[in-house]
Amino acid sequence: MPDRPSPLVAATGVVLDTRGRVLVLTTPGRTDPELPGGAVRGTETPEEGLARALREGLNLARPAGRLLAVDSRPPATPGRSVIAHVHLVGPLTPQEAAAISFPAGEPAEARWLPPEAACALLPARTAPRLRAALAALHTGSFAHLVDGVPQPGSPAGLDPARRVALEHSGTLDPASHRASRPKAVTAASVLFTGSDGRILLVQPAYGRSDRWNLPGGGIDSDLGEIPRAAARREVREELGLDLAPGRLLAVNWSHKPGRPARIRFLYDGGVLDAPTLARIRLDRTELLQWRTVTSAELPGLVKPALRRQITACLTARATGAGPLELHAGRP
Repeated sequence: MPDRPSPLVAATGVVLDTRGRVLVLTTPGRTDPELPGGAVRGTETPEEGLARALREGLNLARPAGRLLAVDSRPPATPGRSVIAHVHLVGPLTPQEAAAISFPAGEPAEARWLPPEAACALLPARTAPRLRAALAALHTGSFAHLVDGVPQPGSPAGLDPARRVALEHSGTLDPASHRASRPKAVTAASVLFTGSDGRILLVQPAYGRSDRWNLPGGGIDSDLGEIPRAAARREVREELGLDLAPGRLLAVNWSHKPGRPARIRFLYDGGVLDAPTLARIRLDRTELLQWRTVTSAELPGLVKPALRRQITACLTARATGAGPLELHAGRP
């Protein structure tokens, strides 16, 4: 439709299953595999257009999730420019994935592929969108693309080496510099023990409930909250105890490639006697239960990095050392 002056707006879905695999479609008569989605019609928003395409094309009643990327492609000759919105869809449950089907008379193949395999299979104009969208998903950010290329200042998708080169060349304006800098997620936790030296752990009501944690949670830095205040708030909200944290025992830094760094401030909550433990009242939207455990019981309950953090903090408390600088729980 090159006679229409406005850009063509498309909506694409990065449809994931619970194993992190990407849904890729292959339709007879089309030369290249593709991601689910299509052109936005009439007065639809991109979110509405994607939801319709999923419903009509895959028998999938799922709304468009978080916006991961926007890619603008210049027009061919003749042709129109394209603005593609890329949204997260899912993760789909095994039942939802198994229920995917195609309209009668429109044979197609749906494949669930690991992310790198999906990027390798998709055509050159689509693969960069998927790669940047997945980077935005893992970093909790957003990617700004032009013809598949992440732009200077894009919060996600920009190759780290290119970001460094842009910073060193001085070509990034202050806003683009802030947007493209690596981000970190911050949290505050409190180490409590009972009179018998047993460690207080809590079982989350979300995520992996088989993994136990220390009381605590995210720091609301966008509200001006500082780590110590966050530790006190989290304990009050989760356990119903309004207790001022003691001294800072450690700061832990952990990092996985392609993800934001995670920084945890660990405070000494002191020793809770039996009457104080009896006053615990859980927020059932966040926690399932609490318990006290010995150090020997930690390996079966908490992940190794947190176990190392707890052990280091117990040592710092006993010896008066610290605050300790930890990396994945290691001093």
